[in-house]
Amino acid sequence: MPVANPLAYRLGQRGGERNLNRNLAPTTSPQDYEDHVANWLCPLLAEHEVLLDLHSFQSPGQPFVFLGPTDNDGELEPFAHAAREEALARRLGVADAVDGWLSTYALGVARRRQAPTGDARQQALNGDARYGVGTTEYMRSQGGWALTLECGRHGDAAAPEVAYRAILNTLAHLGMVDAPDPQPQPLALLSLYEVVDKLDDNDSFAREWTSFAPVRRGETIGRRADGSPVSAPDDARIVFPNPRAQAGQEWFYLAKPSHRR
Repeated sequence: MPVANPLAYRLGQRGGERNLNRNLAPTTSPQDYEDHVANWLCPLLAEHEVLLDLHSFQSPGQPFVFLGPTDNDGELEPFAHAAREEALARRLGVADAVDGWLSTYALGVARRRQAPTGDARQQALNGDARYGVGTTEYMRSQGGWALTLECGRHGDAAAPEVAYRAILNTLAHLGMVDAPDPQPQPLALLSLYEVVDKLDDNDSFAREWTSFAPVRRGETIGRRADGSPVSAPDDARIVFPNPRAQAGQEWFYLAKPSHRR
């Protein structure tokens, strides 16, 4: 599927009327463009076993892959195909991986419930425990497995080649084309553990951050609209710094080296 969100693609922005990769699920009462997309996209995902979702991001940074959780029977994201995801992730042609998406996002949802922002529709979305569910999370909820490949900065001329190589490697690894299985490569793995929202459209970063840039405990990452600093609580790596984020939406994430084996 070359374009999952035609309206956002046509407008040249992350979402049409909202972010498609949040609170993704079929609905009997669609309220926005992305709800209509979900009503044909979700059944398509549910009919399949594996998803490779190709993304770009806003700030400078290197390509990386998002892994799902380890195998578990918990309430948030029960899963049983971690080994399959890890095996494919090591064959996509990137050197870095990140996990911990949904559990970290749930922390942000809990905070948003305590301090709601935006109109009634946005407040309802922000406070929904499923708001962190996008294509890969929905795929796992239907019994499949999935990876999100962040191919590079939006508009980077190298990003399409990253995506194309990953598609070919995926088809070969799954035995869908007559080609040898690519050799697995090592991955440096980080785990998300914190998400920080933009509270005002005038919140700003202290400098241009790139994904995986190190931050030191106490270092100023940005400033709120009133001038108060937003400082790193720990030594960490910054992920998905988004200077174009809207108030009430995720501004950046923090990650640490993973203990996952």
